[in-house]
Amino acid sequence: MKFAKRMNLFGEGVFARLAAMKQAKLSTGTEVIDLSIGAPNIPPPAHVMKVLAEEALKPENYVYAITDTRELLNEASDWYRRCYGVELDPAKEICSLWGSQEGLSHIALTIIDDGDLTLVPDPCYPIFADGPKLAGSELFHMPQLPEHDYVIQLDKIPADVAARAKFMVVSYPNNPTTAVAPADFYERLIHFAKRNDIVVLHDNAYSELIFDGTRGLSFLSFKGAKDVGVEFNSLSKTYGFAGARVGFCLGNREVVKRVKLLKSNIDYGLFLPIQKAAVTALRSPQEVIDATRAAYVERIDALIDGLNAAGWRVDKPKATMFVWAAVPEGFGTSEEFVATLLERSNVLVTPGSAFGANGEGFVRMALVQTADVMRKVAAQVKLTLGG
Repeated sequence: MKFAKRMNLFGEGVFARLAAMKQAKLSTGTEVIDLSIGAPNIPPPAHVMKVLAEEALKPENYVYAITDTRELLNEASDWYRRCYGVELDPAKEICSLWGSQEGLSHIALTIIDDGDLTLVPDPCYPIFADGPKLAGSELFHMPQLPEHDYVIQLDKIPADVAARAKFMVVSYPNNPTTAVAPADFYERLIHFAKRNDIVVLHDNAYSELIFDGTRGLSFLSFKGAKDVGVEFNSLSKTYGFAGARVGFCLGNREVVKRVKLLKSNIDYGLFLPIQKAAVTALRSPQEVIDATRAAYVERIDALIDGLNAAGWRVDKPKATMFVWAAVPEGFGTSEEFVATLLERSNVLVTPGSAFGANGEGFVRMALVQTADVMRKVAAQVKLTLGG
């Protein structure tokens, strides 16, 4: 058998390797606390799950959806008007995604031809780079560095690279670094994209998980943003829909049109009961978001206060559902530290190197356990540090 050469671009995914490490540990009868994958464990509100369950019992809902219901598109438009002050045409400037991951894996196919150049952050969520690679793109990595609060320095991108680039992916609040970009970054981003004729994708999955009392921003709320690109947003973290897979591509109608065209050839739309549940979540009182944010703050306090007491100096994240922490001195590379932490403390985290070269020297911890478990993590990590 012969296989596609494009698969030579991909090694075994880091989360598959981490899962194998976890399974080996579990096989010894040892409990493992897994903070490696950002799989939220906060479910949707009960009334939203009730709608999903009731709609799933209706035989007529098992047909192909084919397209997004008008109700879903209208509700997504209202959501962006309410949260961000952004006006969107439901019919032409919004389409659903099977979660942001699906959209990130496919959108480059509508923009990139073989050999075109895409700008991606470093470190970044892996699919930001993998999607363009699947489309045959070359990559240029835009450093996200601690000395710049992990905000991309657009003026440091070489002029010849910017001139060649056709597509760029940006995301704040940021996974994995937890950084939040200031408003003037988006203004510079729009100017940069217009000057260089680049399509922008801004992934905005964590805009509601900001912990300093400020509201999240939308790229689309800045003048000229819809001229140069789109934003992805998701119900996964904000409304507990991670497994239900509901996301949106919003903004520039030419980009949205082509994403819709591609999807019309490769899928038959979101399951109708999931669309109904998504409408209910977006339409309901939004106190659920405050409760979700409060749960993450409680987990952050439990984990970070405990780690600092154990001797591992870690800053509290500004946003997202992650902690980005420098590897303690004397523990080698990020992968070596992850292995040591699992062996000694039975805690599994993700090496920063999994997110790019600039992630080396860090680890990412997902806040996917209760505050009580986070306190237990800190106590067990103390064993690794020798405290």
